[in-house]
Amino acid sequence: MMSDNAVAAEAETTRPRTRAEKQVEHRSRIKRTLVACFMGILTGALSFYLSGTPDPVTGLQANNIIGLLLLAAGVVFQKHVFMLLGVDYLELTGKDWFYQSFMTFALWFMTWTLLLTTAVL
Repeated sequence: MMSDNAVAAEAETTRPRTRAEKQVEHRSRIKRTLVACFMGILTGALSFYLSGTPDPVTGLQANNIIGLLLLAAGVVFQKHVFMLLGVDYLELTGKDWFYQSFMTFALWFMTWTLLLTTAVL
């Protein structure tokens, strides 16, 4: 026999969410995505400016490892940005953190690549 608390908890998880609850959840997801995007753009720009002057022949910079370290720092720093924005980061699952990391990586890569591109075809 289930206790009253277990029945109440099960009823809470199976009840349909209200429109207001869905809107709050949607806004939270948008905030998290924007944080990942801005963090990727910021770390991509910092990677370009802090990794040294690009070699005109190869397009490579002398200190590429700085860019990778900045990417990792950008992913980790998101937790602190979430605290400042009031986003409940404790509710995020591994899938959510993977999404945050991928979005940060994608925009970091695109930003750094665009800045390293010296000529347009």
